[in-house]
Amino acid sequence: MKEELYSIGKVGEICKITKKALRFYDEKKILSPDKVCDENGYRYYSKKTLLSVPVIKYYKQSGFTLDEMRAFLKGATYDSMHKNFERKINELKELQNEINLKLRSVKDWDDLIVEAQMVIENDVSDVAVKYIDNQRLAFLNQDFKYDYMDSIINIEFGNYIDSINNAITGPVIICFPSFEDKISGKCNKIKIMQEAILKCREEESVEFGGWMAAACYHIGVHETIDETYKKIKKWTQEHGYVCAEESYERYVADYWTTKNSDKFVTEVLIKVRRKK
Repeated sequence: MKEELYSIGKVGEICKITKKALRFYDEKKILSPDKVCDENGYRYYSKKTLLSVPVIKYYKQSGFTLDEMRAFLKGATYDSMHKNFERKINELKELQNEINLKLRSVKDWDDLIVEAQMVIENDVSDVAVKYIDNQRLAFLNQDFKYDYMDSIINIEFGNYIDSINNAITGPVIICFPSFEDKISGKCNKIKIMQEAILKCREEESVEFGGWMAAACYHIGVHETIDETYKKIKKWTQEHGYVCAEESYERYVADYWTTKNSDKFVTEVLIKVRRKK
Protein backbone atom coordinates (compact mmCIF):
# COMPACT_ATOMS: atom_id res chain seq x y z
CA MET A 1 0.00 0.00 0.00
CA LYS A 2 1.35 3.39 -1.05
CA GLU A 3 2.17 5.65 1.91
CA GLU A 4 0.16 8.84 2.09
CA LEU A 5 2.19 12.02 1.68
CA TYR A 6 1.29 15.46 2.98
CA SER A 7 2.07 18.75 1.28
CA ILE A 8 4.00 21.39 3.22
CA GLY A 9 0.79 23.41 3.51
CA LYS A 10 -1.11 20.43 4.93
CA VAL A 11 1.66 19.70 7.45
CA GLY A 12 1.55 23.33 8.51
CA GLU A 13 -2.22 23.18 8.90
CA ILE A 14 -2.19 19.92 10.89
CA CYS A 15 0.77 20.80 13.14
CA LYS A 16 0.11 24.54 13.45
CA ILE A 17 3.51 25.49 12.08
CA THR A 18 4.44 27.91 9.31
CA LYS A 19 5.80 26.91 5.92
CA LYS A 20 8.74 29.20 6.62
CA ALA A 21 9.59 27.21 9.78
CA LEU A 22 9.34 23.90 7.91
CA ARG A 23 11.65 25.20 5.16
CA PHE A 24 14.07 26.43 7.83
CA TYR A 25 14.11 23.02 9.55
CA ASP A 26 14.80 21.41 6.17
CA GLU A 27 17.66 23.83 5.53
CA LYS A 28 19.15 23.04 8.95
CA LYS A 29 18.66 19.28 8.40
CA ILE A 30 16.31 18.98 11.36
CA LEU A 31 13.25 17.83 9.41
CA SER A 32 13.49 17.07 5.71
CA PRO A 33 10.63 16.18 3.36
CA ASP A 34 10.36 12.59 2.16
CA LYS A 35 9.82 13.73 -1.41
CA VAL A 36 10.56 16.87 -3.40
CA CYS A 37 8.79 17.17 -6.74
CA ASP A 38 11.30 17.61 -9.59
CA GLU A 39 8.89 19.69 -11.64
CA ASN A 40 7.88 22.36 -9.12
CA GLY A 41 10.01 21.76 -6.00
CA TYR A 42 6.97 21.06 -3.81
CA ARG A 43 7.79 19.33 -0.55
CA TYR A 44 5.88 16.27 0.67
CA TYR A 45 6.07 14.64 4.09
CA SER A 46 5.16 11.14 5.28
CA LYS A 47 3.01 10.55 8.37
CA LYS A 48 6.12 9.41 10.26
CA THR A 49 7.98 12.62 9.39
CA LEU A 50 4.91 14.73 10.16
CA LEU A 51 4.79 13.20 13.65
CA SER A 52 8.31 14.51 14.31
CA VAL A 53 6.96 18.08 14.28
CA PRO A 54 5.36 17.94 17.77
CA VAL A 55 8.61 16.47 19.12
CA ILE A 56 10.62 19.32 17.56
CA LYS A 57 8.18 21.90 18.93
CA TYR A 58 8.55 20.38 22.39
CA TYR A 59 12.34 20.44 22.15
CA LYS A 60 12.11 24.09 21.09
CA GLN A 61 9.75 24.88 23.98
CA SER A 62 12.28 23.28 26.33
CA GLY A 63 15.06 25.53 25.05
CA PHE A 64 17.18 23.05 23.11
CA THR A 65 19.36 24.31 20.26
CA LEU A 66 19.06 23.15 16.66
CA ASP A 67 22.26 21.11 16.99
CA GLU A 68 20.89 19.39 20.10
CA MET A 69 17.57 18.68 18.36
CA ARG A 70 19.38 17.22 15.36
CA ALA A 71 21.35 14.83 17.58
CA PHE A 72 18.22 13.71 19.45
CA LEU A 73 16.21 13.12 16.28
CA LYS A 74 18.99 11.05 14.75
CA GLY A 75 18.71 8.67 17.70
CA ALA A 76 21.07 9.61 20.52
CA THR A 77 21.76 7.11 23.30
CA TYR A 78 19.96 7.46 26.63
CA ASP A 79 23.26 8.32 28.31
CA SER A 80 23.97 11.07 25.78
CA MET A 81 20.43 12.43 26.08
CA HIS A 82 20.63 12.40 29.87
CA LYS A 83 23.87 14.41 29.82
CA ASN A 84 22.34 16.93 27.41
CA PHE A 85 19.16 17.19 29.46
CA GLU A 86 21.16 17.61 32.66
CA ARG A 87 23.17 20.42 31.06
CA LYS A 88 19.97 22.06 29.84
CA ILE A 89 18.45 21.86 33.33
CA ASN A 90 21.48 23.71 34.73
CA GLU A 91 21.29 26.33 31.96
CA LEU A 92 17.60 26.90 32.65
CA LYS A 93 18.23 27.19 36.38
CA GLU A 94 20.79 29.92 35.70
CA LEU A 95 18.32 31.65 33.39
CA GLN A 96 15.61 31.34 36.03
CA ASN A 97 17.91 32.97 38.59
CA GLU A 98 18.61 35.84 36.18
CA ILE A 99 14.90 36.34 35.50
CA ASN A 100 14.06 36.20 39.22
CA LEU A 101 16.73 38.81 39.90
CA LYS A 102 15.36 41.11 37.19
CA LEU A 103 11.78 40.56 38.33
CA ARG A 104 12.70 41.37 41.94
CA SER A 105 14.58 44.52 40.90
CA VAL A 106 11.76 45.81 38.70
CA LYS A 107 9.07 44.96 41.29
CA ASP A 108 10.96 46.72 44.10
CA TRP A 109 11.59 49.75 41.89
CA ASP A 110 7.93 49.92 40.90
CA ASP A 111 6.95 49.82 44.58
CA LEU A 112 9.12 52.91 45.16
CA ILE A 113 7.56 54.69 42.17
CA VAL A 114 4.07 54.02 43.54
CA GLU A 115 5.17 55.16 47.02
CA ALA A 116 6.59 58.41 45.63
CA GLN A 117 3.46 59.02 43.57
CA MET A 118 1.20 58.51 46.60
CA VAL A 119 3.35 60.80 48.76
CA ILE A 120 3.26 63.60 46.18
CA GLU A 121 -0.44 63.22 45.31
CA ASN A 122 -1.44 63.28 48.99
CA ASP A 123 1.21 65.81 50.03
CA VAL A 124 2.39 63.52 52.83
CA SER A 125 4.87 65.65 54.77
CA ASP A 126 3.84 65.33 58.42
CA VAL A 127 6.15 63.84 61.03
CA ALA A 128 5.08 60.46 62.42
CA VAL A 129 6.59 57.82 64.66
CA LYS A 130 6.81 54.39 63.03
CA TYR A 131 8.51 51.04 63.55
CA ILE A 132 11.31 50.26 61.12
CA ASP A 133 11.50 46.57 60.25
CA ASN A 134 14.80 44.90 61.00
CA GLN A 135 16.89 43.80 58.02
CA ARG A 136 20.50 43.36 57.00
CA LEU A 137 21.78 45.54 54.19
CA ALA A 138 24.91 45.61 52.06
CA PHE A 139 26.96 48.68 52.92
CA LEU A 140 30.05 50.74 52.21
CA ASN A 141 31.63 53.47 54.33
CA GLN A 142 32.46 56.53 52.26
CA ASP A 143 33.46 60.18 52.31
CA PHE A 144 30.64 62.70 51.87
CA LYS A 145 30.88 66.08 50.13
CA TYR A 146 27.18 67.01 49.95
CA ASP A 147 27.14 65.90 46.31
CA TYR A 148 23.86 63.99 46.49
CA MET A 149 23.85 62.82 42.89
CA ASP A 150 27.31 61.29 43.26
CA SER A 151 26.41 59.65 46.58
CA ILE A 152 23.06 58.23 45.42
CA ILE A 153 24.04 56.92 41.98
CA ASN A 154 27.38 55.96 43.55
CA ILE A 155 29.65 54.24 41.03
CA GLU A 156 32.04 53.14 43.79
CA PHE A 157 29.27 51.31 45.64
CA GLY A 158 28.07 49.68 42.42
CA ASN A 159 31.58 48.46 41.66
CA TYR A 160 31.90 47.13 45.21
CA ILE A 161 28.65 45.16 44.88
CA ASP A 162 29.93 43.68 41.60
CA SER A 163 33.20 42.73 43.30
CA ILE A 164 31.37 40.62 45.91
CA ASN A 165 29.28 38.98 43.16
CA ASN A 166 25.98 40.37 44.35
CA ALA A 167 23.18 42.61 43.14
CA ILE A 168 21.14 45.28 44.91
CA THR A 169 17.49 46.25 44.99
CA GLY A 170 15.20 48.70 46.72
CA PRO A 171 15.97 52.22 47.89
CA VAL A 172 19.42 53.63 48.50
CA ILE A 173 19.71 54.47 52.21
CA ILE A 174 22.43 56.71 53.60
CA CYS A 175 23.31 56.74 57.29
CA PHE A 176 24.69 60.02 58.65
CA PRO A 177 26.61 59.63 61.95
CA SER A 178 25.24 62.94 63.26
CA PHE A 179 22.15 64.66 61.89
CA GLU A 180 23.26 67.88 63.63
CA ASP A 181 26.52 67.80 61.67
CA LYS A 182 24.53 67.02 58.53
CA ILE A 183 22.36 70.11 59.02
CA SER A 184 25.33 72.35 59.79
CA GLY A 185 27.31 71.21 56.74
CA LYS A 186 30.00 69.47 58.79
CA CYS A 187 29.27 65.86 57.82
CA ASN A 188 32.11 64.24 55.88
CA LYS A 189 31.52 60.50 56.45
CA ILE A 190 28.53 58.33 55.55
CA LYS A 191 27.48 54.72 55.31
CA ILE A 192 25.62 53.90 52.09
CA MET A 193 23.30 50.91 52.38
CA GLN A 194 21.01 48.93 50.09
CA GLU A 195 19.32 45.55 50.16
CA ALA A 196 21.33 42.77 48.53
CA ILE A 197 19.44 40.21 46.46
CA LEU A 198 21.83 37.39 47.33
CA LYS A 199 22.83 36.62 50.90
CA CYS A 200 25.86 38.60 52.05
CA ARG A 201 28.62 37.37 54.29
CA GLU A 202 28.34 38.68 57.85
CA GLU A 203 31.15 41.22 57.37
CA GLU A 204 29.58 42.52 54.15
CA SER A 205 26.27 43.50 55.74
CA VAL A 206 25.01 45.76 58.49
CA GLU A 207 21.84 45.67 60.59
CA PHE A 208 19.24 48.33 59.89
CA GLY A 209 15.94 48.83 61.70
CA GLY A 210 14.39 47.07 64.63
CA TRP A 211 13.61 50.39 66.29
CA MET A 212 11.12 53.25 66.39
CA ALA A 213 11.84 56.30 64.26
CA ALA A 214 10.50 59.77 63.74
CA ALA A 215 9.85 59.74 60.01
CA CYS A 216 9.02 62.48 57.57
CA TYR A 217 8.91 62.60 53.78
CA HIS A 218 10.81 65.40 52.08
CA ILE A 219 9.46 66.34 48.65
CA GLY A 220 11.79 68.17 46.27
CA VAL A 221 15.49 68.89 45.93
CA HIS A 222 17.94 67.38 48.41
CA GLU A 223 19.58 70.74 49.04
CA THR A 224 16.56 71.86 51.12
CA ILE A 225 16.28 68.67 53.18
CA ASP A 226 17.55 70.51 56.28
CA GLU A 227 14.05 71.98 56.61
CA THR A 228 12.67 68.47 57.13
CA TYR A 229 15.31 67.71 59.76
CA LYS A 230 14.36 70.88 61.63
CA LYS A 231 10.68 69.93 61.38
CA ILE A 232 11.43 66.49 62.90
CA LYS A 233 13.57 68.02 65.64
CA LYS A 234 10.83 70.51 66.59
CA TRP A 235 8.09 67.85 66.46
CA THR A 236 9.96 65.37 68.67
CA GLN A 237 10.69 68.05 71.26
CA GLU A 238 7.02 69.02 71.37
CA HIS A 239 5.82 65.41 71.63
CA GLY A 240 8.19 64.14 74.31
CA TYR A 241 10.70 62.17 72.23
CA VAL A 242 14.48 62.08 72.38
CA CYS A 243 16.34 61.76 69.08
CA ALA A 244 19.37 59.54 68.58
CA GLU A 245 22.45 61.16 67.10
CA GLU A 246 22.46 59.44 63.71
CA SER A 247 19.93 59.80 60.93
CA TYR A 248 18.99 57.97 57.76
CA GLU A 249 17.85 59.24 54.40
CA ARG A 250 15.85 56.73 52.39
CA TYR A 251 15.71 57.81 48.76
CA VAL A 252 12.29 56.79 47.43
CA ALA A 253 12.48 58.68 44.12
CA ASP A 254 15.69 60.34 43.01
CA TYR A 255 18.13 60.62 40.10
CA TRP A 256 17.62 56.93 39.30
CA THR A 257 13.94 57.53 38.51
CA THR A 258 13.44 61.13 37.36
CA LYS A 259 15.37 64.18 36.16
CA ASN A 260 12.76 66.46 37.71
CA SER A 261 14.23 67.23 41.14
CA ASP A 262 10.94 68.82 42.24
CA LYS A 263 9.53 65.27 42.17
CA PHE A 264 12.25 63.76 44.36
CA VAL A 265 10.90 62.00 47.45
CA THR A 266 13.18 61.26 50.41
CA GLU A 267 12.15 59.76 53.72
CA VAL A 268 14.16 61.10 56.65
CA LEU A 269 14.40 58.71 59.61
CA ILE A 270 15.76 59.45 63.08
CA LYS A 271 15.70 56.82 65.81
CA VAL A 272 13.69 58.04 68.81
CA ARG A 273 12.68 57.05 72.33
CA ARG A 274 10.26 58.52 74.85
CA LYS A 275 11.62 60.96 77.40
CA LYS A 276 11.83 59.37 80.83
